[in-house]
Parts: sequence; C-alpha cells; structure tokens
Amino acid sequence: MIIDAWAQHPTLRQMQDPIFDSLRRWTRSSLPEAELPVAATLAQMDAAGVDRALISAWHAPRRTLIGNDEVAGFVAQAPQRLVGVGSVDITRPMDAVREARRCVQELGFRAIRVLPWLFDLPPTDRRYYPLYAACCDLGVPFCTQIGHTGPLMPSEVGRPIYLDQIALDFPELVIVGGHIGYPWTDEAVAVATKHENVYIDTSAYVPKRYPPALVDFLRGHGRRKVLWGSNYPMLTPEQTLDGLDGLGLDEQTLELFLAGNARRVYALDA
Repeated sequence: MIIDAWAQHPTLRQMQDPIFDSLRRWTRSSLPEAELPVAATLAQMDAAGVDRALISAWHAPRRTLIGNDEVAGFVAQAPQRLVGVGSVDITRPMDAVREARRCVQELGFRAIRVLPWLFDLPPTDRRYYPLYAACCDLGVPFCTQIGHTGPLMPSEVGRPIYLDQIALDFPELVIVGGHIGYPWTDEAVAVATKHENVYIDTSAYVPKRYPPALVDFLRGHGRRKVLWGSNYPMLTPEQTLDGLDGLGLDEQTLELFLAGNARRVYALDA
C-alpha cells in the first residue's frame, strides 16, 4: 500500500492564483483554463500505484483557494481513495476553532492544515493556539509547512524550530511538518527526534533532492517519523516516488515510509 500524506485536488481559482506564478516558471507549466476532474487526480494516483491520498483545503487571510466543503465533495466522489484535510483562517481564531470542529465532526476530515507563509505568521503566534487546543480535543493532527517557500513569500515563518515550542506547550498535539524543512532540515530532524508527536513528510521533493540528514534519519532512528508525500499537483506521485530505490531503505522502513506511518498518524484504519 502507498499513502500520499500531502496532496491537493485543486480548484481552478487556486491554480490560477498569481501567488503560484513563480512555481509555474519553475515547472514550465501553463495557466490552466478549466476545472480538474477528480478522475484526473485518481488517474495520477493509479499511474504511480498510490492507494490513498490526503487532500487538503487551502485557506488564506480573507480568501479561500480550496474550500472545506469542496474537499468534502471531492472525497465523496472517491471515499475509498481520498481523505479530507481541513484548513482554516487563523486570523479569526474562534471562527477557526469552530470550522476545525465542523471539518472533523461533520465532514469526517482526519487533520487540519495551516500554511504559515500564507499568513506571514510563525506557528508560535498566539492566533494559532486556540486551534492547537481544538486539534488536541478532536484528536487530529495539526499539519503545516516547514522550510523554504516556493511562492514569493517570506520563508522565515517555516523554520522547523518553531515547532519545538508548540510541542512543549502541547505535548499531546500530533504535528506533521511537510516539505522536509529545507534548508533547515537539521532543525526538523532535531525537533522530530526530541518530541514523540512531531513528524516530517517529504512532500514537494523528489528522492534525489532529499538532504542527507533526512535520509540518515529515515534509515535510522527516524524510520517511524517520516511520511511520504507528493504535493500533487505541483509534483506528480510518479515524480516523487522515482528514485526511492537509491535511498537504500530496508523493506520494513520502506513500508513505514510509504504507508505505515501515515496510516498510524492519521488513524486511517479507524
């Protein structure tokens, strides 16, 4: 089994948002002109042998790029393949808490994700804290991006070391830092090593670009701490699985990396 821990089924307004212009220059992709059907995402998963994918909503300050109800609609089209991840606008903390509760209790989502660079606020900002408490009460992970930001927004808010303070304040909160934390991957490994409930996912990177510190962690004491992810549609599952053989992972580690850790962290067997 293979589980994609970080993906999106995009809306047209997300794909056309100017904030992604820099990414389109890197990938040399054109501006899309039509909504992407769920069947297209499933086809990409099938091509790479991916069984399930966690697909997330995207909320930014005062605008929604992919709505929570839209994600619920996508999941309803393929409930055995797609798993919903909610998102909220943390600039209105109590609205964010209420929406997080709705996502989990009514829509059946398995996590909440907030991207700090969209808000230019580090995870230690006080506006996140009610959401952390809500995630603890709901028993779902808090997902976030760590490391360099592709869109032309400040990367500093993605320093993995910020998660150290969150894990100290909320030791029961499960935290998943996506995008490996580069160029601060040593920080990410240190925080995940220190805290039982902090994890890293490899979304947005192909295996040949994994930093050595992450590969060493994955091969050794971090084998239960790292989850595979694609960041589809920015990268396809095939692209982000290509080259795994070169990492030298044993069979047990590979199973944990590709499925076991995600299944446990997101309670996908429940």
